Amino acid sequence: MQNYYQPEFECASQDEMRAIQNEKLVKQVKHVYENVEYYRKLMDEKGVTPDDIKSVDDLHKLPFLTKADLRDAYPYGLLGTDLKNCVRIQSTSGTTGRRVVAFYTQKDVDLWEDCCARAVVAAGGTNEDVCQVAYGYGLFTGGPGLNGGSHKVGCLTLPMSSGNTERQIQFMQDLHSTILCCTPSYAAFIGETLKDMGLTPDDIDLKAGIFGAEPWTEEMRRDIEKSLGIKAYDIYGLTETTGPGVSFECSEQTGMHINEDHFLAEIIDPDTGEVLPEGSKGELVFTSLDKEAFPLLRYRTRDICVLSRKKCSCGRTLIKMSKPMGRSDDMLIIRGVNVFPSQIETVLLKEGYSVNYLIEVDRERNTDTLDVSVELTPEQFAEANDIAAKEKALSSAIKSMLGISPKVHLVAPKTLTRSEGKAVRVIDKRKLHD
Repeated sequence: MQNYYQPEFECASQDEMRAIQNEKLVKQVKHVYENVEYYRKLMDEKGVTPDDIKSVDDLHKLPFLTKADLRDAYPYGLLGTDLKNCVRIQSTSGTTGRRVVAFYTQKDVDLWEDCCARAVVAAGGTNEDVCQVAYGYGLFTGGPGLNGGSHKVGCLTLPMSSGNTERQIQFMQDLHSTILCCTPSYAAFIGETLKDMGLTPDDIDLKAGIFGAEPWTEEMRRDIEKSLGIKAYDIYGLTETTGPGVSFECSEQTGMHINEDHFLAEIIDPDTGEVLPEGSKGELVFTSLDKEAFPLLRYRTRDICVLSRKKCSCGRTLIKMSKPMGRSDDMLIIRGVNVFPSQIETVLLKEGYSVNYLIEVDRERNTDTLDVSVELTPEQFAEANDIAAKEKALSSAIKSMLGISPKVHLVAPKTLTRSEGKAVRVIDKRKLHD
């Protein structure tokens, strides 16, 4: 028997969902036009009024919002309600320019936690589970989102935050945690630490993990599932739209169901902005259908993916998005070739190397250089012979994937800096902008 948190929405027919979306969209566009001067000006410039938006079919008439708009409007320019109605802010962990600050009314928080609760239930969570939340808390949305979602399901929630990994494992054992929520790179590190402590997955009670906030591959999923003895579920979200829980994976593990009663998804051509048909690969755009405090319409995520309505064995009818296949903005262009870090990760894992790696891009004498440092596992390091030949073979495998040759460095275990939040996988040292 399948369990759902809100079956009336998760399993709604396409006609029922379209009716919900149409009603919410018309209301939301009016709300934004009347309350958000920044977006009203964008609509006026495009010659669009709320009366022009009668259903989802009219969505394409509205102007896009980008991260640049969010920075220009910082901090209150996109606020959709009086500040006195807001109870929370969250913020991106962005390192460039102004941070993005998102506002929440109590209703916004409740809806967000409902979305996260759907993800917890899809991963098999019930009120009998112990949910260990090892995402960062504070301004980062990961901790607060899954914390609230697991509460709504009735789980016993351990608000661990990230770090102090041996203590995480001790609590995991003592309190019999069954669900782990954190970034995939931290889950991999917990698995590594478990092994270093002389423990195996049989020494813990975990059955599932809900991992998001950074890109990860199917190979990395299998690694984590093996090292922790769990089923690993993906979760997706952006601070700009609410946080994790915009979409979530079910037991089928073939993409993430978008909570489309709250978030209307489109795929566009990143160059032209043209809306593409279902099944096309392009940039993901979200419209928040019922956010009160920070109601973004047609927000360009820069994530590249595919949407599908293919029937799902879990019984949910919510549209699915693929794992993001990279980003249209932080894609690396090296010697004229489009490179996504996830492509390199796929090769490393396929060739039997660890998920601890660092990609460094630089420019020497007007030519791009690509260096990939990869940690050997303790076993590989112990029997390391002919490292140069192994580096050459791995470089060749990466070249087959990318079309360009990297310089590969196989390094000793634990040489590369570990991350307890979002892993830093890429360092681009080129001065590409003035």
